This record gives sequence, structure tokens and C-alpha cells, in this order.
Amino acid sequence: MQAEVSTGTVDRVLHNRGSVSEKVRERILRIIQEMNYTPNLMARALGSNKTYHFAALIPGHDFDSYWFAPKLGIEKAELELKQYGVNISQFVFNPYDVSSFIEQAHRVSEALPDGILLSPIFYREVLPFFEKWKNNAIPFVLFNTQIAEHEPLSYIGQNSYQSGFLAGKLIHYGLSGSGSVLIAHIDEEISNAAHLIKKEQGLRDYYGHHNLNQYTILKTELKRTDSVAFNHKLDKILENTPNLGCIFVTTSKAHEIAEYLEQRAINHIHLIGYDLLPANISFLNKGIINFLINQNPKGQGYWGIYQLADHLIFKKEVPALKFLPLDIITKENLEYYTDKDEL
Repeated sequence: MQAEVSTGTVDRVLHNRGSVSEKVRERILRIIQEMNYTPNLMARALGSNKTYHFAALIPGHDFDSYWFAPKLGIEKAELELKQYGVNISQFVFNPYDVSSFIEQAHRVSEALPDGILLSPIFYREVLPFFEKWKNNAIPFVLFNTQIAEHEPLSYIGQNSYQSGFLAGKLIHYGLSGSGSVLIAHIDEEISNAAHLIKKEQGLRDYYGHHNLNQYTILKTELKRTDSVAFNHKLDKILENTPNLGCIFVTTSKAHEIAEYLEQRAINHIHLIGYDLLPANISFLNKGIINFLINQNPKGQGYWGIYQLADHLIFKKEVPALKFLPLDIITKENLEYYTDKDEL
């Protein structure tokens, strides 16, 4: 467990028996308090020989480096929960290939796990699996993409709509007078990506609610697979939009547009994106990316597993929503968010 001591030591502290150093005792009791576990539930879980098989249905980080952080969070949680009989199988799919997702989701269903953690990035294709898992009484927790209407056990992540609204406010404060704002979706089928639709709507609603009609909101969908077409499309947008003042990238790929701006020595366009990927951090430090909104993907994976454990092992009531903070990252406060051991 987190205290890095044996199950027997924890048991002695919980039942106030045997010899345990005061330092270790205080550490165990502090962790128990932080995790909000009552001793009887914790002791019962430690004394049980039951094993719990969780399935993590996640995109592969070999296809998109963003997904490495949730994987680390899942593995950190598994290490801490091994004392309680938890083991986790990772079912990895290609986030740009819907058939890969369907194949791995079928494998998850066949495994009949006790609980499932997944990022449902393919909205239409995941719905039949939700019904199947509910029929089999398998609780599932969602992270990164919220689909509340299909009654998951819990959702871990940001409020996508509010993060788009926040981006609108940041852009408004950064642009004086008027101008055009470009919403850029990169490498996504927008009609099937619920979280990106919500981000776009949040930004649009910010301008609508504040009657900021002097700003023009544009949208584009870009693919990185063809760098020539990627650059050409951006060239045409800039040619046709001389008053473009800001680009809002709804995914973790702001660095792709930052590289384009750097290559063309364009320094008057503000750029806002998501996530602390190394490439994004590099452009943030250069001043080409102005703001990053941190989605804490490692924490999403970690707390997602703990939601399943709380429900299945510790019999705790699990909140339907666990929204993570909307952290605004600049190069001035970046160092406080890049500790790899923190969530």
C-alpha cells in the first residue's frame, strides 16, 4: 500500500496490537485518514483472499504520447492496491482506428472483469458495450470523455464544456478590440468525439453570453498524416483571415500548430491548447504557446482505478462525477506541474 509496509503491519496498527514504531504508525494512520477509509472496511479487505480483476480499455501511447500518462496512473494505482487482491489487464487500442477499439472492447467483454476503466473516445461504437456491461452487472468508470447519459459508475476528468468556456475567456483577455478566433480539431472525427464538441461549444458560448459579436469564430479540422496538406490548409486560413488573433487547439496537439507558426516566423497569433506533453512544454517555454490547460491524464487513470476499488472492495459510495481542476499553465508556473511523482 502507499505506506510501503506489509499487510501485517497495517493490521497491527488497525487493531492496536503488536510492536510498530511510532513513525510507521503515524504514517499509516495519516494515509488511512487521507484515503478516508474506515478501519473496519480496510481490515476486512486486507483479511479477504478475494481477488479483483479490473480491465483498462485505453488508447496506446505508441500512437499518441498523451496516453502514456493515464497508463502510468493506472499502474501506480494497481501497485498500491495489490495488497487488496487487485490485478489489472490493459486492453490497448489504436485511437485512430475504430475497428481496433471494437476488437479490444469485445476482448474486455469476454474477460468478464469485475470492473472496467475506459476512455470512450468513439462515441457511437461504445454505446452497445455500455449496454452489455450493464446487463452483466459490470461497473465501468469513464475518464477523459464524459458520457453521463449512459450511467457509468463514475466519470473522472475535466468538465470539457467549462474548459472550452475558460479558453474563450483567456482568448478574450488576450485579444484587444476585435478579431477572429480559430478552433482547431486535430486528428479527430468530430462528429464522434463528444468531449471535443463540448469544448467547442463552451468557447462559442463564452462569446455568445458576453455578446462579443465583434469576434468571428472559425473552425477547422486538420490531419497530421499529410504534413503538406496540413500546412497548406493553415496557409489558406491565414491568407483568408488577416485578422486572425488566436488559435484554440482542442486536443493535446497544440505543438503541431506551434511548429507551423515557428517555421513561418508568425508571432502575432496567440495559441492555446491542452496537456503537458514534452513538445507542448518546449513551445510553451519558447512563448509560441501562450497557455496550456492541464487535464491531468495521470490522475485520471489513477483515480479511475480507485473509483472501482472504492465501489467493489471498500463498499464506499462513489460520486458519479469527479471533475478535475482547470489548471492554466504558463511558462512562469510550469515547474509546479512537472513533478513526475505527483498526480
